[in-house]
Amino acid sequence: MKSPIWVVWALGITQIVGYGTIYYSFGALAPSIARDFGLSEAWVYGALSASLLISGFVSPISGRWADRFGAGRIMVWGSVAAAVSLLATALAPEAISFVIALIAVEVASAFILYATAFVALAQVDAGSAQRRITQLTLIAGFASTLFWPLTSGLHASVGWRGVYLVYAGLNLAICLPIHFWLAPLTRPRPSAKDSAVAIVPPLVDKDAEGRVIILLLVAFALMGFVSSAILVHMLPMLASLGLGTAGVLVTTLFGPAQVLSRVVNMRFGIALSQPGLSMLAALLLSSGLAILALTAPWAPGAAAFAIIFGFGSGLSIIVAGTLPLALFGAVGYGQRLGWISFARLGVSAFAPFIFSVVVGWSSTSTTLLLLAGVGVASAGCFFVLWWRYGRRKSRLVA
Repeated sequence: MKSPIWVVWALGITQIVGYGTIYYSFGALAPSIARDFGLSEAWVYGALSASLLISGFVSPISGRWADRFGAGRIMVWGSVAAAVSLLATALAPEAISFVIALIAVEVASAFILYATAFVALAQVDAGSAQRRITQLTLIAGFASTLFWPLTSGLHASVGWRGVYLVYAGLNLAICLPIHFWLAPLTRPRPSAKDSAVAIVPPLVDKDAEGRVIILLLVAFALMGFVSSAILVHMLPMLASLGLGTAGVLVTTLFGPAQVLSRVVNMRFGIALSQPGLSMLAALLLSSGLAILALTAPWAPGAAAFAIIFGFGSGLSIIVAGTLPLALFGAVGYGQRLGWISFARLGVSAFAPFIFSVVVGWSSTSTTLLLLAGVGVASAGCFFVLWWRYGRRKSRLVA
């Protein structure tokens, strides 16, 4: 059975709501949260980092359960957990209970966002999953475009607690019914006898699987470190390089570049080697950083950085779902995605702090060049995979 486009659209809606209510809302609400609890903003962001780290530890469990019980069923309970935990953040009377609720929100996210949604697409039809994952990320890429202004408008009207109350309701009213509808379509534990799986043979032999998964985790962890360090520090980083108000304009290029990367990949990237596409994503991240470090405060150089880095960032999200499927096939796909999420989130939680420390020791330009080196190391890991497996044509194209 082909994965119908309406399944992609349904998951796209839940990903927009999920990312919008859980991630893109936090930055706009953090100052008010800190002020109401008498805390510094750094303390609030630290709580978020700790929550992301704990979510990373939970990701392999959510992936294993998605394989065992079906991704749709896991997403049903994840929607309930997200709504309840968002409600708990809205009603938190003091800082400690807020942090506990925030941890619960991030743990719930491990059961409803990209990694589990990718598994759902593979369980509906593994043969078309690569194309559908790209389509899904294109739709979900509009989460920030929709929820940044929505969060700001709601915040001005009802405060941060009211925003979280509304967002708890959105998860119940929109995401829960969609995930409940999707649950019967996702099949737990695909086997080699499944015709959808049989036409998607893995590129990696069983005896090499352990070595390859370790290399894959290192590659995605390094890539996640680069992305997290830059995205959190984007505006202050550009200001410290002397771009001033031009830095704000430069950041507006990042989102469209991410979306454009997914459009281009949907048109041209499906037939490409997934290890090669992953290597390209890491090299684009590094190239953007190097251009910024070497040309700042030249505004056109900063614009080139935003476009190239945004393009690489958009591709990195896609290959996090498509590369493991190409290398290992659909059997055990959920658990492998869980381990990749663990590697990315575990490293990403510390990346902004490490970036700020290194900037304090040296300079922003030097730190960017060092970070570009981390991206090159990630590309090197993907190059090994490409050299060994990339010249075998993947049959994941619908």
